[in-house]
Amino acid sequence: MIILVGLGNPGTQYAFNRHNIGFMVVDALQRTPSFSPWSKKFKAAISEGEIAGEKVLLMKPQTFMNLSGEAVGEAMRFYKVKISDIIAIHDELDLVAGRARIKVGGGHGGHNGLKSIDAHCGKDYRRLRLGIGHPGDKERVNGHVLGDFAKSDKVWLDPLIDAIADNAEMLVKGEDSQLMNKLALAVGVKTEEKKEASAAKPAAKSHIHQARNSAQPKKLPKTGPMAEMLKRMFAPKKD
Repeated sequence: MIILVGLGNPGTQYAFNRHNIGFMVVDALQRTPSFSPWSKKFKAAISEGEIAGEKVLLMKPQTFMNLSGEAVGEAMRFYKVKISDIIAIHDELDLVAGRARIKVGGGHGGHNGLKSIDAHCGKDYRRLRLGIGHPGDKERVNGHVLGDFAKSDKVWLDPLIDAIADNAEMLVKGEDSQLMNKLALAVGVKTEEKKEASAAKPAAKSHIHQARNSAQPKKLPKTGPMAEMLKRMFAPKKD
């Protein structure tokens, strides 16, 4: 069995926080047809299913971030799962927003959810690190991670989460390079599409500009104050 744990804080007030991106990803995975409805066990919301022929337990610890390891540790011992079969999905300050990386083991980098899992389970588990960017000032970090994603973040956030769910087989199989390529492509393509659409959209031209440019078809107002003004401006001069 694979334990796939998303890190976050329970409660609607935290639902859209940057710190809850792990919860958002496992929610997307749970919505796929192979997973059961959420239930409560191991101090967590859990859902059982299958990915790539492998039994998978999705987890959202309900202990709050700082005690995430308590829930993961209980599930690990119950199912006799190896540390290498645990995958934690979490927010990463040290990555640019929208970037993703996978690593095994290492330090917790000040992330209290990882710190708790390290203490209760060990360090040699896989981590899917999802960049939320750094606010640039250490004093602003807490407000940044516990702040909601901005509306502008949807241009990369939604495609990233969808791409993880669509390519979950790669995550479970350990096809990390291929998965990183898929995620980078999903975020990059969506961003470029937005730029191209913006560049392709012609700028609106005023009625005066249209009237001055005789090479363009003139769709000018025929009545009203603007029509009268244009007539005065462009009426042929009398000798």
